[in-house]
Amino acid sequence: MNEQVRMVIAIVVSAAILIIWQVLTRDEEAIRRAQQQREAAQLAEEKPQSDQTAELKVIEPAPVEEATTPTKETSVRKARTVKIETPLYIAHVSEQGARLESFVLKNYRESVGQNASPKQLIDSSLTQGTLLTSLADGSLPELKNALYVTDSPGDTIVADTGEVDIGFSWVASNGVRITKKFRFNPRNYLIGYTINIQNTSELPLKDSLTVSLLNPLQEENNQGYAFIGPSGLIDGRLQQVDIGDLEEKNTYAGKIGWITNNDRYFLSSVVPAKIQDAQMKMFVRNDSYYETQYVQSTGAIPAGRQQSYDFQLYFGPKSLSILNRYDNQLAEAIYFGWFDIIAKPCLYLMNYLYRLIPNYGIAIIILTLIIKLLLWPLGSKSAKSMNEMKKLQPLMAEIREKYKDDKKKMNEELMGLYRTYKINPMGGCLPMVAQIPIFFALYRMLYEAIELRHAPFFGWINDLSAPDRLLNFDFAIPFMQPPYGIPVLTILMGASMFLQQKMQPPAGDPTQAKMMMFMPLIFTFIFINFSSGLVLYWFVSNIVSMGQQYYISKKMS
Repeated sequence: MNEQVRMVIAIVVSAAILIIWQVLTRDEEAIRRAQQQREAAQLAEEKPQSDQTAELKVIEPAPVEEATTPTKETSVRKARTVKIETPLYIAHVSEQGARLESFVLKNYRESVGQNASPKQLIDSSLTQGTLLTSLADGSLPELKNALYVTDSPGDTIVADTGEVDIGFSWVASNGVRITKKFRFNPRNYLIGYTINIQNTSELPLKDSLTVSLLNPLQEENNQGYAFIGPSGLIDGRLQQVDIGDLEEKNTYAGKIGWITNNDRYFLSSVVPAKIQDAQMKMFVRNDSYYETQYVQSTGAIPAGRQQSYDFQLYFGPKSLSILNRYDNQLAEAIYFGWFDIIAKPCLYLMNYLYRLIPNYGIAIIILTLIIKLLLWPLGSKSAKSMNEMKKLQPLMAEIREKYKDDKKKMNEELMGLYRTYKINPMGGCLPMVAQIPIFFALYRMLYEAIELRHAPFFGWINDLSAPDRLLNFDFAIPFMQPPYGIPVLTILMGASMFLQQKMQPPAGDPTQAKMMMFMPLIFTFIFINFSSGLVLYWFVSNIVSMGQQYYISKKMS
C-alpha cells in the first residue's frame, strides 16, 4: 500500500469525522415548570425558596413615580436610545423593552481593510434587537411591549475610566415594577445585568423569568465545518444544539451555567450569577432567526416583596485568551470537536509563536515544522517502509505478471516475498492513521480561530481565514466559491502532492496507478475553498514529508 493510498484512507476517514462530529448525545426532555398562580392567601404565607438568585425583600408601598406610570402620555411617547461607548465597543440600549439594539466591536471589522466598518454583532434584520425579557407563563403579557424609562441623564454615555451604571424601569398596570440595570466596564466585554421584580400589586406573583438572545439564521448553520447555533453549559457539560434538531427537542433543563448563541467567530451570552436549576429553550422564528431563552422560575413573590436576578452578559469574540480571563466557564463554549484536546494546545502554541514573530502565516509554518518534528519517528517509519517496498517493486511485478490469471496464487507469492524480506506491507499505513487526529484538530482550529480572521500573510494572502485568491474575476469558476480568482497557494499545494507522489513507488495495480495520477488534481479541487491558513499548513507539511522521504532514501541507498 503506497503513500498516496494511505493518504486517501486518511482523508476519507477525516471527511467522515467532519460529517458526523456534530452528532451529540441528547438529554431527556425536561419536565414542565411549576403550575400557575396559587391562591393569594396560601402564597402570602410561603417563605422564599432558598435557591433563588436573591432573597425576597419586604418593600414599603409607595406611590409610583410619575415618569414611570403607564399613562396615555407615556404610552405614546417615543422611546429614547442610550448610546454607551467604551474602549472596546459601542452599545445602544433602547427604552423599548430595555433591549440591545446595536453592539459594535471597535477592534474587529466586517471585512478586510482598515476602512471596513466595525463589526456589528446584532444583525440589522433583527428589528427587535436582542436581550428580550418576558414572563413565560403570561402573568404580565404587556411586558413584551413595555416602554421603559431610563435614568440616564443624556443619550450618550462614555465609560472610559470606570464602571457606569444605567437603569431602566417600567410599571405594569397592576402595579408590578420591573427594573433593569446595566453595568458597563471599560476594561472587558462583560456587562453586569440585573433584573428586579418589585411586586407592589395586591396579589402574589409566580411565573418564570425569560431572558432571550436572538440571532439570524445563517447559511453556515448547515455547513458543518464549525458549530454555529445555540449552546449551553448544563450540569457542567457543554450542550450544543443543531438548529435542524429543534423540532424534535427544543428544551434542556438542569443547572445552567450559561447560554450562548455562536457564530463562527463571535458569541452573545447570558451568564447567571448563580448556577441553579433552569431551562434553555430554543425556537426558530419566521424562518429568519432563532431565539435562545434562559428560563428561571421566579418562585413565589408575595405582594409587597421584590426579587432580583443577577447576570453577566458577554458580547464579543470567541477568543480563548479573552474568555479564560473570566471566572464563569464561558471558555467552554469554544470547542473544536472530537480532537479538542489536540486543537487547543496547537492554538496556544500558534498564539505564542505569533507573539515572537507577529505574522500568523509564519506562525503556522513554524507550528507545522514543530508538529512534523514531533511526528518524525512515525514519518521515518513510513518512509522506510515505502523505501523497502520500492526495492521490491521489480520482484512484485514479476509475480503479478507470472500469476496474473491466478489471484489466489499471486497473493500467496506476494505474502511469501514479504516474509522473506521481513517487510510489513501495512507498515507505512499505521503512522499515517496516527496523524489523522492531528489533521482534523488543525482543520477545526485553523477554520475557527478568530486570531486568523482577517490576519494577513504576505502578498495577495490578506486573510488566513479565507481561501486564497490572486486577482478577482467577474465570472464564476466551477467548484470555486466566491470570490473568484486564482488559488495560487492551493495550486502550489497540489503541485507538491504531485511531486510527492512521484517519489513514491508506483502502484502495482494498473487501475490503482491510474487513479493515483488524478489524486493531486482531486485534492486541489477539494482544498480550493479551504481557508488559506489550512492550505498553508498542508503545503508546508507536504514539503517537509518530501524532504524526509528524500533523506531516508539517501540514507538507505
